[in-house]
Amino acid sequence: MYSTDNDSHCTMGVIVTTMREKTITIYKNEGETPLECLERFRLEEPLYKDAVLSYAGRLDPMAEGAMLVLVDEENKNREKYLGLDKTYEVEILFGVKTDTGDILGLVQETKEIPTEKEVSEVLQGFVGLFTQKYPSYSSRTVEGKPLFQWAREGKIGEIEIPEKTSEIYSIELLEKRFMKSKEILVEIKKRIGKVKGDFRQEETVLSWERILGTVGSAKMPIIRIQVSCSSGTYMRTLSERIAEQLDTVGLAWSINRLGYGSL
Repeated sequence: MYSTDNDSHCTMGVIVTTMREKTITIYKNEGETPLECLERFRLEEPLYKDAVLSYAGRLDPMAEGAMLVLVDEENKNREKYLGLDKTYEVEILFGVKTDTGDILGLVQETKEIPTEKEVSEVLQGFVGLFTQKYPSYSSRTVEGKPLFQWAREGKIGEIEIPEKTSEIYSIELLEKRFMKSKEILVEIKKRIGKVKGDFRQEETVLSWERILGTVGSAKMPIIRIQVSCSSGTYMRTLSERIAEQLDTVGLAWSINRLGYGSL
C-alpha cells in the first residue's frame, strides 16, 4: 500500500511518501478522540497539514489502535470503507459495571465473580450473527442528537435505542489474570487523566474511588481476548454481554483495534 523508495520516511507506525496517499492507517492513542488524533497527525506530517481528512470507523477515547484515514478526494468514497471487517484485542474486567461499558463511566453496579462456568465455552457462544443495541454513550444519532447527549441529559429512557445486526467470525481467549483493587484504581486515574475535554472525569474517578475503596485489597479477574468481527460490533457491549453469560457484570478494561479487513 505504501512506497518504500528513498523519498519515504516512517511516522506513527506508517510509511508516508512524498505524495499523498488515498488512505493511511495511523495509530490512535488511548485518551485521544479521533479528531485529536487527526490534528496530531497534521502537526507531525506537514505534507497533510492542508489535506481534507476523515476517519472510517470511530474509536472511543479509551480505545486505541489502527484508525483508517481517508485523504482528499477519497472522502467521496467513504461508504465503501465504513463496512470493513475489524480485529480487536480486548481486556474485560469482571465484577464492575459502568454506564459507558468501559472505565470512562460512572460505576453502576458491582457483583461477585462466579467460577462455575468455563470462560472459553461462553466465548464460543458469541461466534455468529447477533443483534445488539447501540451503547447509550455512542455517537449514533437518534432524532437529531447523538445517543451520548440523550444519556448526558438523563433522557435516554425517552427514546428507542436502535439495534444493529453484527457478526463475530472468531473469538479467542488469550490470557487470564488478576489485578488488586488498589492497582486498578491507580491505573484508572492515570488513564482517565489522559482524556481532555468534558467526559465527566472527576465524577467518574470519584465513583471508582467509592467502589474500590470498599473492597480492600481484593483481586479482580481480567481476561484478554482477540475478536474478528464485522463493522459496527461494539467491544464495550460485547464485554458486558460476555460478563452476563458468566452470571456477573463487566466492562471493557482496554480496547486495541489491531486492523481492518481487506480494502
